[in-house]
Amino acid sequence: MKAKILLVEDHADIANLVGINLGMMDYQVDAYPDGRQASRQLHQDYDMAIFDIMLPGGIDGLSLCRQLRRINEDIPILMLTAKSGEQDLVMGLESGADDYLSKPFSVLELQARVKALLRRYHRHHQQQETGPAPILVDELAIDPATRLVHVAEQLVNLTATEFELLWHMASQPGRVFSRDQLLNQVWGHRHDGYAHTVNSTVNRLRSKLELDPAQPKWIHTVWGVGYKFAGEHSC
Repeated sequence: MKAKILLVEDHADIANLVGINLGMMDYQVDAYPDGRQASRQLHQDYDMAIFDIMLPGGIDGLSLCRQLRRINEDIPILMLTAKSGEQDLVMGLESGADDYLSKPFSVLELQARVKALLRRYHRHHQQQETGPAPILVDELAIDPATRLVHVAEQLVNLTATEFELLWHMASQPGRVFSRDQLLNQVWGHRHDGYAHTVNSTVNRLRSKLELDPAQPKWIHTVWGVGYKFAGEHSC
């Protein structure tokens, strides 16, 4: 079955470029030129959404992203932006986007991002149906059933919070999380901590998992934004 993608982009040339090239990958792309028209489609059964941040019609891409996240917590959302400032990227991620692509972008980069987001989405749903499977990335093994972590077959002792943070990021490899997102999603919405709370826990994880914490293999810093887990699962 074709994956259905909701595209909201007010520049016709970019919308056509995206539609044609994703169509060549056998995806169905439904394109809308403004946020108001697109907002009426958010309850439809889409597998992914691509929103431009700057949109006419009184509803911008950030608002669309927040609306869609309230309807569907799992659907992957890719933001397109002509702005490359850190504040805009953080705002997009904190609105619920999974990834972003700065204009101008290459067709190959677009196709790679979309393919990766859809792969994670489908894998997540398969795990929901069968129960979460252990995550294996090179010599790192994370078992959610026993809550044990091994590196090169050596047990790594983690606190409950360290495990939750690692599992949260590792179960969505490549996704960029802002520090505020991690505070809300791992520590809880009522947590009063600051970004330093996330930084400190990440540093502790790196010291326990990484051969060289200064050059981390798995938990990467995305400067000005937050963190992501690098590496695809072996199974």
